[in-house]
Amino acid sequence: MSPRSLRTIALAVTFTLGSSPGADAAEYTNVNPSASTLSFTYNQMGSKVYGTFGKFVGTLDFDTEHPEAARAKLTIDLDSIDAGSEDANTELQKPAWFDTTAYPVAIFESTRIKDLGNNRYQFIGNLTLRGLTKEVTVPVLLKSERTIGIFDAELLLKRSDFNVGAGEWSDSFVSDDIDIRLRIVTPEH
Repeated sequence: MSPRSLRTIALAVTFTLGSSPGADAAEYTNVNPSASTLSFTYNQMGSKVYGTFGKFVGTLDFDTEHPEAARAKLTIDLDSIDAGSEDANTELQKPAWFDTTAYPVAIFESTRIKDLGNNRYQFIGNLTLRGLTKEVTVPVLLKSERTIGIFDAELLLKRSDFNVGAGEWSDSFVSDDIDIRLRIVTPEH
């Protein structure tokens, strides 16, 4: 075989494998709840406070070939909050805050996904908290590690938008801005 024929075959193989639409495609559908985390930070009297939610259920249908068709839903058990002390946890369940007797869960459900390139996306959807539903945009970075997808998201939420911490708590004792961080871990499908 001539050197020119070998180059032609090598170029054809490289083109076929290197530009195949599914070469880097991945589907993520099963959320691993034990490896996923949901945390938040806020300022209270000038100090940064860290907390987590221990119970949440996530569903995901995400194909990197068609991110615009993706769907995501997150249901958070508000009683599972850990704000650093038993007193804080009890206070946050009361009517002035989450009112977990009337509203035991918060739900985010995507309505559309925008592909921003370089594994960055915007998950736009409805967040329902304390009976109020508002559209939010959640920036998400997808990191692929072998056969696992890690969706890192961060959202700055104003608690006043959902009447969380109303009444005497609406002053500057606790910051209105709550920084929410979410890490969803899912095996490739």
